[in-house]
Amino acid sequence: MIAVKAFDAIVIGGGGAGLRAALALGDAGKKIAVISKVFPTRSHTVAAQGGINAALGNVQHDDDWRYHFYDTVLGSDFLGDQDAIEYMCKEAPRTIIELEHMGLPFSRDENGKIYQRAFGGQSRFFGKEPVKRTCAAADRTGHALLHTLYQQNVAKRTQFFNEWFVLDLVKNQHGAVVGVSAIDIVSGELCYFMARQTVLATGGAGRIYHSSTNAYICTGDGLAMAWRAGICLQDMEMWQFHPTGLYGSGILISEGTRGEGGRLLNSQGDYYMTKYSSMADLACRDIVARSSMEEIIHGRGCGPKKDHVLLDIRELSEETIAQKLPGITEISKIYAGIDPKQDPIPVVPTVHYLMGGIPTTPYGEVINHKNGKDEIVPGLFAAGECACVSVHGANRLGANSLLDIVVFGRAVGQRIQEVDNASQVQEASRTDIEAAFSAYYEMEERTEGDAFVSFREPMQRLMQDDFGVYREEEKMQKGLGSLQELRQNFHKSAYYKDKSSVFNTSRIEAFEMRNLLDVAVSTAQSALTRKESRGAHSRVDYPKRDDQNWLCHSIVHYDGGFEKRMVNNSPKEVEPVALKERH
Repeated sequence: MIAVKAFDAIVIGGGGAGLRAALALGDAGKKIAVISKVFPTRSHTVAAQGGINAALGNVQHDDDWRYHFYDTVLGSDFLGDQDAIEYMCKEAPRTIIELEHMGLPFSRDENGKIYQRAFGGQSRFFGKEPVKRTCAAADRTGHALLHTLYQQNVAKRTQFFNEWFVLDLVKNQHGAVVGVSAIDIVSGELCYFMARQTVLATGGAGRIYHSSTNAYICTGDGLAMAWRAGICLQDMEMWQFHPTGLYGSGILISEGTRGEGGRLLNSQGDYYMTKYSSMADLACRDIVARSSMEEIIHGRGCGPKKDHVLLDIRELSEETIAQKLPGITEISKIYAGIDPKQDPIPVVPTVHYLMGGIPTTPYGEVINHKNGKDEIVPGLFAAGECACVSVHGANRLGANSLLDIVVFGRAVGQRIQEVDNASQVQEASRTDIEAAFSAYYEMEERTEGDAFVSFREPMQRLMQDDFGVYREEEKMQKGLGSLQELRQNFHKSAYYKDKSSVFNTSRIEAFEMRNLLDVAVSTAQSALTRKESRGAHSRVDYPKRDDQNWLCHSIVHYDGGFEKRMVNNSPKEVEPVALKERH
């Protein structure tokens, strides 16, 4: 028996993007629901540490949104869509003030203003000198942001469906998205959530890799749902490796450590970033990650295996560490057994963030690119890491992610207000609804085969070995073939033995595994096809950026089809420095 729950709009995901979209919709008086597989304050936004960018000029008064725009375009290795970047950077200062008024407890400077620290890739006067642009709440900014947005939603009486897992999108015969199929993790109840508008805000998918800063809940659910529904994915090869994942566990060590003055160190005692970039340890993340890998590859790594480097913050004052980096101190003591005031922190580049995803307009409307044309998917929106409005292009600047989720989460809510009143009610047939539950029925009926967990380790190893920081043709071809075979075998034989209803985590993990395999295959297809090095996508066999052939977005379809989509470089306001090379 499938229950039916009807809403004006549903938001899938209880992280920062989903909660900000829900808040905008609640302000408009819509009947909305937030569906989250975990309690919202346990969403992965809580793991963001360093801060959120905005050209407030609290520390250096000559900061400007245009400098932020310039840095973001440069950081994206010119793959970012400039109309979306312009919108985000212009909205940033107002967004910070809005969050402050909501109650976000930002750290303060000696004058009582919002504290701002330096982060990688940031400058003023169009690259001429560094700037402090990142607004921070110590090193727990995501935690503070998420709790603030959740409290605001509680005040607006947003309806939450916590510990529900969404299986698939429901599309009707006209191609409109009219809701989702879902299961209550606690009771096992099946439900069709019917809605005029559906928002995907499901976050990232870093768990396709063996070593990741992402939580175990980051399984690419929204990406895979959209892809299976015939919606293309964009720039899936663009996975950012954070330069400082804690060695051994992958836990994020904030870029704020380097923003406060921390430096990367090799086994020879050299602070090596000065030889790779004029911005040293505050270069863009892709540059720092590759630089660390170069040190390791050439035998200058640390430890018995020489497979990591060190992050040294010992020269920082005790006051700075206590007030600005308390979370990093705690993580280092618990998970590495060291006190960072006494010993350097062992770190290694670790997969962190997906710049690609579901293509959208700057207002969150999902785009499907077919046969060279863009089409808006009726009834579907996306925001946050699962979306690709492409403000990050080929490489995200640190502290632009929290800005992205808040700015475009709000934009989605505002856009739905505009289109919802004009849109006609779309209905789904019984066949449409059953189709969205078909994979569930198939898995429930299967009583033998291969345990679903047996697919996880091979997938993660393939991604780590063949689609890591450095990539090359032959390894990727073999890796893609192996991933496709894994996915085919999963659909044929994967099963879970436990068929109970109440809090059956095996069932949920099996469907998460299904989503991970889809994301892994889409990543592999895109990485193999883009024959150049740009941003986070670094190919040994094509070491240079190729603007003539590849200054475009990569589009991958579920059937394996591949297309190119033009980059939107419309704004002409940023002028002085020729955008040709990066630090």
